[in-house]
Amino acid sequence: MIEAIDPKLKLREICRIAARVFYEKGYDGASMQDIAEAVKLTKAGLYHHVGSKDRLLFEIMNYGMDILDESVLEKVKLIQDPKEKLRQTIIGHIDLVIRARDMEITVILHENRSLKGELRKKINARKKAYIHYLEDLIVQVQDQSGHERLISPALAAFNLLGIINWLYQWYHPDGPISQEELTQGCVDFFFRGLLGDASPSPTRPEDRNPFV
Repeated sequence: MIEAIDPKLKLREICRIAARVFYEKGYDGASMQDIAEAVKLTKAGLYHHVGSKDRLLFEIMNYGMDILDESVLEKVKLIQDPKEKLRQTIIGHIDLVIRARDMEITVILHENRSLKGELRKKINARKKAYIHYLEDLIVQVQDQSGHERLISPALAAFNLLGIINWLYQWYHPDGPISQEELTQGCVDFFFRGLLGDASPSPTRPEDRNPFV
C-alpha cells in the first residue's frame, strides 16, 4: 500500500510495485489498471503520480539507475586503487542484480525497447555514463599492469555487463553455488580475461571457478 507522504518516496514505492507487475506480465501485457490495483490507488490517482505508462516505465528505469548509483558507485568512489575499485564495483553490481528486494527494478532495465523518444534517450545517457565509467577504470587497470592490452576497454566493459546482467536468468541463491562463490568466480573470470591473472582477493584454488 502506498503510505509514504514524501512525493519522491511515494513515486519510488509505485515504481517498485509497478516493476513487479511488469516483471510478471511484461510491459505490453500489464495495464495501468493492473498497476493501480497493485499499488492500491485509483487509476486516476496513478495517472496523477506518473502521467502515462511510458512515463512510469521511464521512472522505473531511472529509479533502477539511482539504485545502481546509491548501492554501488557511492560505496566505491573513495577507493584509490583502480583494480580494487573495479573489483568492488563488480561485487556491488552482482549483489544488486541478485538481491531479491530489487530484482524487479534491475530486470526492468532490460525493457529499454519499450521506451520511446526523449525518455529513451535520457535512460540511454545514464547507461552510457556507467559504461564509460567502467571503460575508464579498465584502462587504468590495464595501464597499471604494465602489460600490453589483451582486449579493448569497450569490449571488456560490454562483456562484463553481459555476464552480470544475465545472472538473474539462471542464478538461484538457494542453489548449489553460493553468492560468495558466484561473485569470486565472476571476478576471477573477468580479471583473467582482462589481464591474464586472477583478482587480488585470496581464495582457495578449489573456489576459484564454481561453474565447473
